[in-house]
This record gives sequence, structure tokens and C-alpha cells, in this order.
Amino acid sequence: MNVSEALKSRITCRVFLDKPVSEALLREVLEGAKWSPSGGNLQPWHVYALAGEKRKAFLDLIAEKQKVTPFGEGSEYPIYPEGLKEPYKSRRFKCGEDMYASIGVAREDRAGRLAQFARNFRAFDAPVILFFAIDRQMGIDQWGDLGMFEQSVMLMAREKGLHTAAQEAWAIWHKTIAEFVNMPEELMLHCGMGLGYMDETAPINKLRTERAPMEEWATFSGF
Repeated sequence: MNVSEALKSRITCRVFLDKPVSEALLREVLEGAKWSPSGGNLQPWHVYALAGEKRKAFLDLIAEKQKVTPFGEGSEYPIYPEGLKEPYKSRRFKCGEDMYASIGVAREDRAGRLAQFARNFRAFDAPVILFFAIDRQMGIDQWGDLGMFEQSVMLMAREKGLHTAAQEAWAIWHKTIAEFVNMPEELMLHCGMGLGYMDETAPINKLRTERAPMEEWATFSGF
């Protein structure tokens, strides 16, 4: 699979098959992703991977905590800016509407929407859950490096026939995650990512979000 094919076929997978991913295959994905660029070659990424019984124990813990605090512990950073302006606000709205429409959940079906949202915290049943963290000393540039590394993981996954679901939603459980994986205090959780084999028959996995035309975001001079 070439890079353009990996980019176009990468989606947020929201239904995974009940099929394990071997440690060896995951290591191949991460080994490939480690060649991501970073300013000064700082390589500011840290990854925690859960599978098997560890994954089950973690998800069971989250399920128990959700009974008391269904909306988590609060994130350490704003997942979206306050007062999101256009065109970003409309893009986010349409993404959500298209996703719920793909599974037949109407806007007024609050219970259905909450049920789908809750699936985030099962990692959409992905057999592997990855958590990405960064040292608190790092700044905006290094956060950009972390994002490039995460994208590299997603593209390497596609090369290996896998799919992913990058989930900033996990940020609201940062305290529980840090404790469970024994994350040092100097690290800050960015997001989680489900990884596994996609259920190609699931309607929600047929969703393809739109992309703005190049004229909206690119300026060319001197050509």
C-alpha cells in the first residue's frame, strides 16, 4: 500500500472485529512510526499499549467508574476551542450529524446518541488500545511532533491491514489512565487510539467525512 492509499483509506473505525492483534505486529507498526520527524530529534512521544486481560481489566474499571462519574474526570486541555468559529464549527457539526445518520440515530434521540458516545470508552471494542503521552515540559512545537507520530502510527497500521480510531475523548479519564498504566507524573496524556481489524460490514464504518477543496486552505505564489 502506498502513502496516498493509506491516507485515503484511513478512517476512524468505530466497529472492530473480535480478532486479536499480535504483539509482533504492533511492534512492526510502532517501529515504522518511530521514523516520524521531530524538531531537534526530541522524539517527544510515549506510548502505552493494552491488550488481552490488561485491556479487559482497564475497560471494566472505566465501566465501573462511569456509573458514578459518567462524564469522566475532566481533561487537562480543551479538546476543542471555546466559541469555535466558522468554518470549523460547521465542519464539526456535519461530521457528528453524518456519523449518527449512518447508524440511524436521529437528532432528538438523546439516548441513542449517548449510547454511541459511551462506545468511545470501550475503544469501539478494538483489541488493542494505545495511549499517547508527552512530557509536560514540552511546548506547542513538540505537541505538533506528537501529532505527526500519531498519524504515522495510523498510516503504518493501514500498511499492515489494520485500522485505528484516534480518540481525544480518553482525555477525560486521564487520571485513571495514568494510574492504570503507571504513567510518571511528568507525562501528560494526549489521547487514546483503538487499533485492530475493521468490521467492513458495519454501517458506521462506511462513513467518509468530507474534505474542503484546496482553494479554501491553500495559497500559491510565484508559480
